Amino acid sequence: MGHHSLLSGSQPNGSPPVTGGGLSQDGKFSYGYASSPGKRSSMEDFYETRIDGVNGEMVGFFGVFDGHGGIRAAEFVKRHLFSNIIKHPNFISDTKSAIVDAYNHTDSEFLKCENGQNRDAGSTASTAVLVGDRLLVANVGDSRAVICRGGNAVAVSRDHKPDQSDERQRIEDAGGFVMWAGTWRVGGVLAVSRAFGDRLLKQFVVAEPEIKEEVVDNSLEFLILASDGLWDVVSNEEAVAMVRPIEDPEQAAQRLLQEASQRGSADNTTVVIVRFSNSPHGSIGSN
Repeated sequence: MGHHSLLSGSQPNGSPPVTGGGLSQDGKFSYGYASSPGKRSSMEDFYETRIDGVNGEMVGFFGVFDGHGGIRAAEFVKRHLFSNIIKHPNFISDTKSAIVDAYNHTDSEFLKCENGQNRDAGSTASTAVLVGDRLLVANVGDSRAVICRGGNAVAVSRDHKPDQSDERQRIEDAGGFVMWAGTWRVGGVLAVSRAFGDRLLKQFVVAEPEIKEEVVDNSLEFLILASDGLWDVVSNEEAVAMVRPIEDPEQAAQRLLQEASQRGSADNTTVVIVRFSNSPHGSIGSN
């Protein structure tokens, strides 16, 4: 079950954030989200929160997708990525491979359907698949995933930036280049080194995700997925410290959104939080 609401408090450009949340049927986790254009006139962030059954197993899927060059890539990934993951024939038996294949397949599908239009459209993705006692976090780009385990902030994704030595090497090996243009950019254009879409840079800007698997046990308290509108102004440790005392994940997501705005984030900002009820700090009670 879930709900969806608009906050009454408006953001700097007058557009109120969209917020919502829900609870898994078995009560093992709750989730909440908050998303705002911030000071931007356009909104290119998308998010997904879904709970589905696959072969009798309950699967949770959560994602943040930060678009660039328009909304088309981010919107496409939101609509198709999860379906491509769960319909993969090896989803249950080899979940990591299924996620990698689904990321690459979704990217190929997007590039085909664009037919040369919107050649600059692209998107990051930071996703979490929850199946049984396994949490699999996959990402391309700089939308980050951070968990709280035993009270500690732990990054479970790596921002894909062109100046990272291994990413720069991969790009140069593929015939590309990285140069400084306000920040380090692939081909002097794109500030992330992996993304969906980006047809003109596809040879270098791949949609191959990095995946981190975590065990859902009593020490795992919650997961934060967010676009760089948050992480540009709030550290992993600060975000975890703000979320930890707030039991309702929707309220916690709103709190991070407000903090990003107060700290002057100029970007679209989207936050998804999943709180696990098997943790001593994750009990789900009345709000």
